[in-house]
Amino acid sequence: MSSVRVGIGYDSHRYAPRRPLTLGGVLIESDVGLAGHSDADAVCHAITDAILGAAGLGDIGEMFPDTDPANKDRDSIGMLEAAVRRISATGYHVGQIDVTIIAEVPRISAYRDKIRRRLAAALGIDSASVSVKGKTNEGMGWIGRKEGLACIAVATLNGKR
Repeated sequence: MSSVRVGIGYDSHRYAPRRPLTLGGVLIESDVGLAGHSDADAVCHAITDAILGAAGLGDIGEMFPDTDPANKDRDSIGMLEAAVRRISATGYHVGQIDVTIIAEVPRISAYRDKIRRRLAAALGIDSASVSVKGKTNEGMGWIGRKEGLACIAVATLNGKR
């Protein structure tokens, strides 16, 4: 018999000029990127936290501390892939991912399918098991003022009992 575990991840980053914007491992056409120690891919960071949390293996900050110079400008898809290997080593595998990107800009719909395919490849699952949604904050708060974006991810893991 196998068990199902559920994890929730969250990440947010400020917008930063003169940086590329990468979400879910996909380069997004934008005038601004995201500030962060790594490539600041908030989608990958939220999903990484969700899968690590579901497996009871801590969080992205423990696995890839921002105090480690090796993580400077690190590719977040690679971080996600490493987290998948880590949960796999304990007997779990990703079943499904649901991620919501909360941002006034950019519009996510034009990139949704490409992000789903890229994440699915990194997670080792079919793209039909990856949901990516874009939502605005209706002009409210720091997201509404276009100061940055946030992501919420839910992951299910299947595996050992």
